[in-house]
Amino acid sequence: MLAASNQLLWSMIGLLLTMAGTFLKAYITTPPWGWSQYGVQTFSLGVSYQIGGVLLVGCLGGKNAGALSQIAYLVMGLTLLPVFSDGGGMGYIKLSQFGYLLGFIPGAWICGLLAFKARPRLETLAFSCICGLFTVHLCGIIYLALGYILQWKGTEAQSFTQAVLKYSWYVLPGQFIVVCAVTVIAFILRHLMFY
Repeated sequence: MLAASNQLLWSMIGLLLTMAGTFLKAYITTPPWGWSQYGVQTFSLGVSYQIGGVLLVGCLGGKNAGALSQIAYLVMGLTLLPVFSDGGGMGYIKLSQFGYLLGFIPGAWICGLLAFKARPRLETLAFSCICGLFTVHLCGIIYLALGYILQWKGTEAQSFTQAVLKYSWYVLPGQFIVVCAVTVIAFILRHLMFY
């Protein structure tokens, strides 16, 4: 178990990682063995590193640091600081995608809980990240359903199925690649920091 001062430090780091990750698009490159022939080419994954920040703080700081960092992120965004991808403010609550942001809190908490249940191995860290990612998507889908029932802003432009495809299904492949990167980074850092 991490000390309270370490959890506070990790929650601040997680807040900064989530904010920075919101605006950094994720890319992959061609394999290194092809660089001499074709050069280095990059391809967009269609996602940002935001979910990576959410899950990394859970893997490194634990459940409390993960949840606290995401609560701070939501409070900052809802108080008009432009930390969300489309700005900020209380009006964000009625946007279709807000449920995914709300899902960051339980997603980071579950990721942190599972990451510290066993010794830090690649498999256990990957499992904790995938569980956190699916928690985020489950919260987002539930919020989408609620938005369609209550007919919130933005829900009239597309069907519920189109919204789920847009916010969950189409981004999952890119997010899985980000999860792989987070798993490796967390594994290395946990072993370097001896916990």
